Amino acid sequence: MRFRDVKRRAIHCLTEGAYDHQTRGNIDVKNLFATGQVSEAWVIDLIGGTSGDHYQCSPHHQDSSIDVHIFKPWRLGQRWYVKFFFLEPDIIFISVHICTAGERS
Repeated sequence: MRFRDVKRRAIHCLTEGAYDHQTRGNIDVKNLFATGQVSEAWVIDLIGGTSGDHYQCSPHHQDSSIDVHIFKPWRLGQRWYVKFFFLEPDIIFISVHICTAGERS
């Protein structure tokens, strides 16, 4: 799937409420969307404002047939980290947070 298709599909899932969050440690700092600290609208803006230069895709570590998408947009002077994958018909968020030093590049 191409970058623009990923963006379009992610935003569509969010506007339709077709999303969930992967269970993980440190969810209170690693997924601010799951904890309600940022809204659907905020995540839509993050994804919509990401350029192809700030996008990566790699296989999921538990199932290599699943593509994991990483967006690293700038928003209000900070780099954000948005990591998700699609599991029909939903989008599953792994992380939504401000980048740490090791995640910026």
